[in-house]
Amino acid sequence: MSIGIDIGSKIIKIVELEKEAKGFNLLASGAVGYQGILPQNAKDDKELVALSDVVRKLHKEAHVRGKEVTIALPESLVFTRTIKFPPLSDQEVASAVKWEAEQYVPIPIAEAIIEHQIIERSQGVNAGVTVLLVACPRTLVETYIKLIAGAGLTVVGAETEVLALCRSLAPETGTFLLLDFGAQSTDIAITKNGMVNFSRSIPTAGDAFTRVISQNLGIENQQAEAYKKTYGLSSSLEGKVKGSLLPVFNIVAEEIKKAIHFYQAEEKGEVPKSIIVSGGTSSMPEAISSLSNLLEIEVVVGNPFAKVMVNPEASKTLANYAPLYSIAVGLALRGD
Repeated sequence: MSIGIDIGSKIIKIVELEKEAKGFNLLASGAVGYQGILPQNAKDDKELVALSDVVRKLHKEAHVRGKEVTIALPESLVFTRTIKFPPLSDQEVASAVKWEAEQYVPIPIAEAIIEHQIIERSQGVNAGVTVLLVACPRTLVETYIKLIAGAGLTVVGAETEVLALCRSLAPETGTFLLLDFGAQSTDIAITKNGMVNFSRSIPTAGDAFTRVISQNLGIENQQAEAYKKTYGLSSSLEGKVKGSLLPVFNIVAEEIKKAIHFYQAEEKGEVPKSIIVSGGTSSMPEAISSLSNLLEIEVVVGNPFAKVMVNPEASKTLANYAPLYSIAVGLALRGD
């Protein structure tokens, strides 16, 4: 059994999978909204305990059996970069990363946890190795471990949100852009042949959409949230909600264009075949069609359970909520 826990800024998701000969089978899943403090913002253990209680309750009510879990680290607090090396063996790459990390990682090496992943080996005239370097503050990981321990569980693995997203949503061949709409941030990743080649996080997301509706229409946040989910970018309500959302939605579209341009210019990569979207905002009316029109690229909602065997009854229950589970499923698919 393998368990993934995704602690978002408003919703915590949990997924338990079982490895079988033909792949992974869904054993349990669940999600719960909360109004607590994010782990990285907790000022003391007391605030962490409140969040631990939410995780413990979710684990129990979702009927998850295992106690060992894999967690996702917030993309906005993790440093990710691709580095190119000459043709080196895996062992030589590991040594090279250790020596090269200092010039790429913006925090003291002694205070960081550094991992790497070989994403491509090229042959011929431009022979070399492309490596994904990931670094995060050691204190961040320790905070998450303490939080999970407080829920009576044990952390056996940790990785960035984008790496988990890639595992659950990225096709094994071709170049694609993954877009995860959270409440406080939107994660963007470009994948090639099932591996992350580029990623970044922007602070424009679901909460920003809600705020602009609240401000423009002069309504409370709770009502603005309801309007966002009901009307979105449709022309309903005389297009008032759409008119409020479009300028902010355009910011996200422009950031996606910048990411694609950078990938083409710096990595000599191809234009993504399509954009695969996940997260709560993906269900906002007309969000997918609007994004497709703005970017002139096919945009689809990802289904993280496509790589998992799910019984028909659970499939019906999850149908409308699948995009919320992309990171949790990706974590569980690690098989830790």
